[in-house]
Amino acid sequence: MIIPELHHQKAIITGVNSGIGLAQTKALLEQGVTVAGIDLNVDHIQRLVETHPQQLTVFQCDLRNEAALITTVQQALTALEGCDFLLNTAGVLDGYAPTLKTSSQQWDTVMAINLKAQFLMTNAVLPTMLAQGHGVCLNMASIAGLVAGGGGAVYTAAKHAIIGYTKQLDYDYAAQGIRANCIAPGAIETPMNAADFAGTAEMAHWVAEQTPAKRWAQPEEVAALSLFLISPAADYIHGSVIPIDGGWIEK
Repeated sequence: MIIPELHHQKAIITGVNSGIGLAQTKALLEQGVTVAGIDLNVDHIQRLVETHPQQLTVFQCDLRNEAALITTVQQALTALEGCDFLLNTAGVLDGYAPTLKTSSQQWDTVMAINLKAQFLMTNAVLPTMLAQGHGVCLNMASIAGLVAGGGGAVYTAAKHAIIGYTKQLDYDYAAQGIRANCIAPGAIETPMNAADFAGTAEMAHWVAEQTPAKRWAQPEEVAALSLFLISPAADYIHGSVIPIDGGWIEK
């Protein structure tokens, strides 16, 4: 479905090289949105650059590097000449490690990519949005931000923090034209979850069986929800967490 209001808008998305971020990028391009994509690896997204050279610009950046992240965002804002939508999608898993099996290095890495990068990205883009008088921030949380069991100690902690950060972000800036919301995916079939499908895919089958909808979702389904949440149709949705989990947290 085409959403006319999205045409000619501008978006910055992290984690665009695969999974949900790649699906979001494709969905936005189909809507006529001009996109600046950011990721550590850019091999897969380059195919889209070749087919949308005037509409998609990609920047390679390690989101753990604060100086590089801020420089990259400034380059993206210059290329776009503004930003209407910020989609903080990049993330990594923690192998479902409990706290005693989580090293200090792993804690710092997961927190840096999953949480701090969202804070840094938002602070780098928000002044432009405030100057425009409008902007939408859509942060990627997880069902692990709502319940235990969706990740390990550090992943769950980071996703809970994203939800709190997003609620406060919206509270602080809603009156100035900013909307901030979270998506909380459950079982989404992406390269990040490839280990669940390895071998006989025993883990993937178990997850599907435990999910009331009895299946994994595709990243395109999260992208479709993203389009709605950044669109004017969602203008009165503020500081909310929208699960897309096949009923997992309601069981």
